[in-house]
Amino acid sequence: MAIKIVDIRAELAPLSKLTCRGADTSEAEANAAFARLADFRDGAVFAGSFEGDSGWEKHAKGDEIVQILDGATTLTILTAQGEEVLELTAGNLVVVPRDHWHRFNAPDGVTVMTATPQPTEHTFADDPR
Repeated sequence: MAIKIVDIRAELAPLSKLTCRGADTSEAEANAAFARLADFRDGAVFAGSFEGDSGWEKHAKGDEIVQILDGATTLTILTAQGEEVLELTAGNLVVVPRDHWHRFNAPDGVTVMTATPQPTEHTFADDPR
């Protein structure tokens, strides 16, 4: 296995910022805004920038590590106790527990880096449960 240094800024530079992310965003538009930086366990490390609502997602194979590189987002995680709402800004890191529905809302824009297990389940339902 070759050890690789990843220049995150260089990987992000050619990408488009995804604006007005929401239920009508195509998979191609989302893919154009995110870079796959490295393979990691059952998934990969990704980085990208967007404005808007990511919709709900969850990862059945493991926890997801989320680091905010720039901007801010509200991260809502559905737990057994209800919705946990986290306000995240540049420099913050959080671990989303395995198999928990969560979503990002970044009306003013955010750049994130995640270590995301695959596959990822997505929905824009009001309540994904």
